[in-house]
Amino acid sequence: MNNIFTIGRNMVKRTIGSHKGLLLHILLPSLVVAGIVSVTGGMEDSAAVLLYTSKDTGAAGNHLIVELENSGDYKLVERSDEADLKEGVTSQDGAAGLWIPEGFTSGILQGKAPQLTVYELKTTEDSILIKMKTDAIAVEMLSTAATVRKASATGSTDSEERFTAILKQAEEHNVGSIRTDYNLYPRQTLGVITGMTLMFLMSLVTSSVSLIMADRRGRTMMRMFSAPVRSYEIALGNFLGSFMVGLIQIAAVLALGKWVLRYDYEVPMYLYFLVLAAFMLVSMGIAGTVAGLIRNPNNTGMLNTLILTPTCMLGGCFWPLSIMPDYMQKAANFTPQKWAIQAVDIAAAGGGWDELWLPFAILGLMAVILLAIGSAILRPNEAGINA
Repeated sequence: MNNIFTIGRNMVKRTIGSHKGLLLHILLPSLVVAGIVSVTGGMEDSAAVLLYTSKDTGAAGNHLIVELENSGDYKLVERSDEADLKEGVTSQDGAAGLWIPEGFTSGILQGKAPQLTVYELKTTEDSILIKMKTDAIAVEMLSTAATVRKASATGSTDSEERFTAILKQAEEHNVGSIRTDYNLYPRQTLGVITGMTLMFLMSLVTSSVSLIMADRRGRTMMRMFSAPVRSYEIALGNFLGSFMVGLIQIAAVLALGKWVLRYDYEVPMYLYFLVLAAFMLVSMGIAGTVAGLIRNPNNTGMLNTLILTPTCMLGGCFWPLSIMPDYMQKAANFTPQKWAIQAVDIAAAGGGWDELWLPFAILGLMAVILLAIGSAILRPNEAGINA
């Protein structure tokens, strides 16, 4: 047991014991993930900026603006005229620009189709929703005006007064609805942040394999084996050292995101830490297995191409698994990223250990199998090809 801790402590010292190692393995991943958190963390639940200019002096134009503002989906910014509105859209000061022409209310009262113009620099989800929302409000006002015209027995002045009174009453929203969707599902950005975190944690595999290959090339591992130190002790020592570095990396990333950037992970921090730690166990098992298979240290750089990038893509780090074909979704079951992301999604949706046990059990089983294989094929008594 002392041999295992000694090898593990030496691995930690070699990995992050220098300024360069601390920068590459702790600070850099923390800053990259923090940047992703800061960019994607504010994307959800943010109101789109809508520029508008209204030349209508009647009740319809005002009602349209009030309803858009009361929806809570848009932050309305008024512009002085149509030219200023177009300039704001061109400068991307808002998602779109709404132009309400003069005589908009009178046209509605006369039953004419509403002449609204929505300016957009490019078609986006926000601009499409703005068009749909404004059209829906305009159609409702057109229907209200038709009802007022039928019920009115006097002149147009009386019709306009009735129409204005109805719109004012509608703005109070005395008739509402009961909300049944309380957004109790995981935010999409949480999956992106988790995927990026897993990718950078798994990149530690490359550095671990490089250190193991350096020990083999320099015959350090052969000297340890003749000490005598058993093969499984060398494997477990390297495994333990890399795992400790991974835990420090996880703690730095989570601390920066939670207490510095104030990002809400929607998951208890201890549970999120456990998920990442379980994933790190599997990553270390992969490192031990790959280090046992590779004999030429020049092939270490192929890890990113053959293991890191494909498994991250297949496991759902970059996009949801649901958009992939069925056969790729089945293949994703063999990647640890898929089960780590699934565990986070279950926890974010309020699931308990009666659901979380499965992804944790699969991650643990993967780690045990890979570590056993790595211990069996490490062969510390052999030197590298270039030794």
